[in-house]
Amino acid sequence: MTAQAVAIADAMVAVLNGATLSQPLTAKRYYLPEFELKEMDTLHVSVVPAELDEEIADRSRDRSEYKIHVAVQKRVAKQGSPGIDSDAIDELMALVQEIDDLLRHKPLAGYEQAHWMKTENKPIYDPKQLKENGLFVSLLAFTFHVVR
Repeated sequence: MTAQAVAIADAMVAVLNGATLSQPLTAKRYYLPEFELKEMDTLHVSVVPAELDEEIADRSRDRSEYKIHVAVQKRVAKQGSPGIDSDAIDELMALVQEIDDLLRHKPLAGYEQAHWMKTENKPIYDPKQLKENGLFVSLLAFTFHVVR
């Protein structure tokens, strides 16, 4: 069960790393994606297996819903600088949309039995992190459905 969440997250990492997007990225799977602020001048795309809900599908099968988080993080202003880079934020917002578009409504290559159900983007960006640290943070929560 939980091994499937890891397999789905690994498949997502492979899809993201194999895609040609507006910004080059290297996605990695984490259990605890914690970074120092000084590391955030480079783009971080973290994939985290997050939740599992199971219920009966029929007499012989179960339905599982796996929620996998994808965090997109990058510093867009240095501490102490007079403002944030709106153009850089626009580019990161576009990247978040590209990631969502890449992973929805398509079989997940590497784990085809997982079917995309929904995406939540909360927060679209974190205003507190942006204001306090000049750090863009967006969290996508993908829900995949597996019947077995």
